[in-house]
Order: sequence, then C-alpha cells, then structure tokens
Amino acid sequence: MERPADFSLEPATDRPTVALAGDWTARMLGGAGPGLAEALDGLDNVAIDLSRVRRMDTAGAYAIVRAAGRGFELDKVKARPETLRLLEVVHEAVKVEPETRRGPARESLTVRVGKGVVAFGKDFLDTMGFLGHLLVVLGRSFVWLFTDPRRIRWPALVSTMERAGLDAIPVVAVTTFFIGAVVAFIGASMLRQFGAQVFAVELIGISMMREFNIVITAVLLAGRSASAFAAEIGSMKMNQEIDAMRVMGVDPFEALVLPRFAALVVVIPLLTFVATLSGLVGGIIVAWSTLDLGPAFFLQRIVDSVGPTHFWLALIKAPFMAGVIAGIGCRQGMEVGGDVQSLGRRVTAAVVHAIFAIIVIDAAFALIYMELDV
Repeated sequence: MERPADFSLEPATDRPTVALAGDWTARMLGGAGPGLAEALDGLDNVAIDLSRVRRMDTAGAYAIVRAAGRGFELDKVKARPETLRLLEVVHEAVKVEPETRRGPARESLTVRVGKGVVAFGKDFLDTMGFLGHLLVVLGRSFVWLFTDPRRIRWPALVSTMERAGLDAIPVVAVTTFFIGAVVAFIGASMLRQFGAQVFAVELIGISMMREFNIVITAVLLAGRSASAFAAEIGSMKMNQEIDAMRVMGVDPFEALVLPRFAALVVVIPLLTFVATLSGLVGGIIVAWSTLDLGPAFFLQRIVDSVGPTHFWLALIKAPFMAGVIAGIGCRQGMEVGGDVQSLGRRVTAAVVHAIFAIIVIDAAFALIYMELDV
C-alpha cells in the first residue's frame, strides 16, 4: 500500500535533523517537496534521515536535493545504499556551478573577440584540409580518366549535372531575362536625357555579357545547389551513412564531393550562356518597345561595338565560382553534427558563404581585368 510522502523536523543544538517517511515518488510526492524546502530554508548543517522512506524515484530525489539547496552533502544523509546512489546521480545532474564574477565589459569583449579569432583559425585550418583532400581526389580522378575511366562514378556525375544544370535553366533564364529588361529600362530613362538612347545597346550588352550573366547564375546556383549539396551530405552525415562508407573503404570525397564539384564546373558555362541569351532578349524587347531600336539593329550593334570579348571574360570566372560554390556546399555538409539544428545552420552557412565568395571572386577579377586593361 502506497503512503504519501511526509517529513518531520527535529531541532537540535548541534545539528538539526529532518526525518522523511512514506513514498517519495512522483505519484505520492504531493506538496511534500515545497514544504520540505520551506522547512529547511535558513537552516545550515542539516542532517537528512531517509531510513523510514519506503520507495523513492528521481522525482523524490530531485525534491530532496532541491530542498537542501547548495548545502546538500551525501555524508549528511542516512539512507540505504541504493537510495544514496540515486541521490548522488540526481545531485550530479542538477548541480549548479557557482556563478563566476563577471569581469569588466572590456574583458567580456576581449573574450568574445578571442573566441572568434580561435574559431576563425580553426575554420580556416579545416577549410585548408578539405581543399587539400579535394585536390588529391581531383588529381587521382584525372589520372583515372586516362588510365581507368570505370573508376569514376559517371552515373552520379551525370545525375548531378542534370539536377544542378538542366533543371536550373528555367529559373536562370527567367531571372536574367528580367535583369536584362531592368537594365534596359534604366539605360533608356537615363540616356534619353542626353539624347544618347542608342548607347543603351552597349550598356545592355556589356552589363549582361560581362557581369550579370555569370554573377546572377552563380548566385542562383549558390541558393539552389550549395544548399542542396549541404542538405544532402548533411543528412547522410546525420544518418551515419558517411561513417558506413568509410568503414567499407569508400572515400566520401570520391563518392559524394567529386561528382558534385565536377558537375557544377561542367554545367556553369552552359548556364552562363543561357543567362547571356536570356538577358539580351529581355534588353532587346525593352529597347524595341521604348527606344524603337529594332532587333536587327540591336544585334548588329552588339556585334560591332561590344563583341564576344566580354562574354569570354565572364566565362573565365565561371569555373572558379562553380568550384567555390560546390566546395562550400559540400564542406558545410561534411561539418553537420547529429541534430537538425546543426543541419539548418550549415545549410544557411553554405548559401551565405557561397554568395560572399562569389562577390569576392567577381571583385578580384574586376581588379585583374582593370590592371590588364581588358
């Protein structure tokens, strides 16, 4: 028969003692826990006698530990060995470390900056390790291409090319179409003030063939493919599939990273070409409707005044941006932990880092082209 939890306080001159009785379980605890805490409030060096306690679970042990507060010590408790063990486990689980004195605000700032620098250094070293492993796999696969092509995972490569390349053509085409149209609208409204509407063709051609085609394509791939790569590999990491691959002797870089890296490098020139055509079409439609510049005149002026040089300059950037996008997405996927929050953080980081890297690469190439006067 179950008995409700109860206690009695026996004051003494040297050490007060609280004697507990009944069943200190979640079912029979009732208000004994708060009552015990109120009774022990303000008392020091209290002995706890649990010899009359019949049964106890973690809820009862937690109520006793919480009521005793920071003064709880096992050597002051009289109980059976199994009860002492339960109290010890609960006490270790809920023990609160004493609050450390907070230093000045500048110390806290210094600590945060130091932790940030350490985290940045660790992240940099991990990135260099990832890059080194990837370069080794790329070199090995390049040798296989001529010596043993069957070792290359062609199905995974082709499948990734379809998902990252062909399936991305509609969104790339639609986005760059409207970008070309917007550039044409801005050029028409600005150049009309100076009577130089005809130069809107050069504005549209250079901006779309040199910058917007590759930048917009890369940003869309960062949001579409980098996040997908991080989510796919991260899910496999959470399910311990990557660990299983290592146990079976399969290098995850060869099976997962290399196909995605190669697929993006191969398909990004195609997407850049599609983006260029779509952007020019958007510019042609706007120039025709607002400036009365016909498609034949527009294309002829593109050929005579702009030329293909700007397109090739944009295409040079494509492999670098594709490699960075694929590398960042795969690396963030490899860093996923065992929880969903880690997966979400890594997917977000993959997109943000990839877009930031795209902007940095584009700015670096702009400086190089300026120095080369091209």
